[in-house]
Order: sequence, then C-alpha cells, then structure tokens
Amino acid sequence: MDVLINRPGKEKNKSKSRLLWVMFLFWMILLVFPASAQDTLRDSTRFNKKRFRMVYIGASTVYAGSLLALNEIWYKESPRTNFHFFNDNAQWLQIDKVGHFYSAYHLSHTGARIFRWTGMDKQKATWLGAATGMVLLIPIEFLDGFSAEYGASWGDLLANSTGVALSLQNLLWQEPRIHPKFSFHQTSLASMRPNVLGENLPQQMIKDYNGQTYWLAFDIQPWLRETSKFPSWLGVALGYGGEQMVYARSHENQSNGYDSYRQYYLSLDINLTRIRVKNKFLKSLFFALNTIHIPAPALEWNRKQGFRVHALYF
Repeated sequence: MDVLINRPGKEKNKSKSRLLWVMFLFWMILLVFPASAQDTLRDSTRFNKKRFRMVYIGASTVYAGSLLALNEIWYKESPRTNFHFFNDNAQWLQIDKVGHFYSAYHLSHTGARIFRWTGMDKQKATWLGAATGMVLLIPIEFLDGFSAEYGASWGDLLANSTGVALSLQNLLWQEPRIHPKFSFHQTSLASMRPNVLGENLPQQMIKDYNGQTYWLAFDIQPWLRETSKFPSWLGVALGYGGEQMVYARSHENQSNGYDSYRQYYLSLDINLTRIRVKNKFLKSLFFALNTIHIPAPALEWNRKQGFRVHALYF
C-alpha cells in the first residue's frame, strides 16, 4: 500500500501536454504532406513556389489547430495567473527534459526535410527547420507560464534548444548521423498513481517515465572508409531511463518507500532510413518509424543492480 509520509511538493508532469501534442504534430505533418516530402535525395534544386505555399498553408493550419486543441484540452479549466517560471529541473530524474530534446530534434529535422522538398537549398532548409522546431515548442512554455498549476521552465527551454541544435548536424556532415529515438515498456508502478502515470497503455506511454527510454543512435558506416562493406543501416545506441519514479522528486519517492534510480544502456540500432527502398510510402514509413528504437540486445547499468544483459530490450 502506498502510504504518503511527506506531502509531495508541486509536481509538474507535463508529459501529457508535451509529448502527446508534439508527436501529434509530427504525425500530422507526415500525413498532410505527400510521401515525396520525406524523400529529399531526388528533390529538384529549383525552388518550387507551389510546394512552398502548400507547406506554408498546411503547417499553419496544423499549428493553429493543434495550439487551440492544446489550450482547450489541458489549460482551459486550469487557473490562470501572471506569467512566471517554475524550476522543475530536479523532477523525474530529468527524463522529461530528454523528452523535450527528443521532440525538438524531430520537429526540426522533419521541418528541414519538408523545406528541402520545396527546392530550398539544404543550408536554408536546415536553418528554417530548426526555427520551426523552436516555434512549435515555445507555446507549451508560454501556456505553462500563465498556468497556476505549472509555470514555464528554463530547463525545458534549454532542452528544446539542444534538440534543435542537434538538427543542425546536417550542416556539418550533409546528413544526419546521430538520431534521438524512443522506446517504451509497461511497468507495474503506473498502478500506484494512475492519475499521474496513466490508467491504460496509451496514457502510460506518454505519462509513465518509468517505462520510457530515450536513445542516441549513432551510424557507424559513415565514419569508415568508403570501401568498407559494413552495413550502412547498423549502428549503436546509448540509452537513458529511470525506475521507481512514482513521485516527481527523489526525496518524495524515498519518503513513500521508493528508491528512484537512473538506468544507462548500450544497444545495437537499426537505421531504417538507410535501408534502400523505392516505394515512396515505405520511405515515409521508415522515416517516421526511425524515431523509435527497434528492440535489440542491450547492456544495462544502474547503481542498484550493476550490469544486466537483456537479450531483447524495448
């Protein structure tokens, strides 16, 4: 039984408003634009005004509609106050911050590829994609800042900026070689506080940080000689997660009999975008699914159990 000894402080579990909204935007962008929008390798280098107008109108519609939906669903009934900041950097072992990083990167990277589809040169498209990623995420902090239940977070803004910065790797290598990814598994901890950690699988995927693992996947083949026969789609990934986070802060968990701790992983990774296919739908599908870490063997280390080997970890 969960017995509350010390009353928890102000919790800021914004995962429902952040990750759900961001990934909704991400998938809507993929659905709104044709499959060729993700196929930049065969794009014309001539600027296409018709395509650019399509991008502008489509992105503006999705953005405005999502912002209105976000306000109606999560903020309309919340008490409002003057704009303020709230320091949540010590909460959830910073896994929520890694989620911001992950979301910012993929919104920026997707935006850059779509701008490339308009015929915009790679450098301009990359910078504009980065700006798009920031613009899409700033409203969350803006709405949080006026909410009495939350507050804007400098930690979130820093994590957003770091994710956007990683999307600029295209300017350095002319291609992405480092890929943030996500994986999830259900945990028994969600049943301890279903209102915070989720009542069912869809909710838990968004709200239960105990089951979330974030990865940085590194391609290997681009670093080798051009004559190397190493599979271009095979890489390695570094993962980060946490366990026993029923409450936001470590001392709150300890007061209630839980010992929250960090988990670090080393695993193989499959880069789906480097698998050669001709079908445009498959290319778009592989691009979208490359945000997810495909189950693979993994080595874990944490301070409580030391090293652990997983035959297949997700």
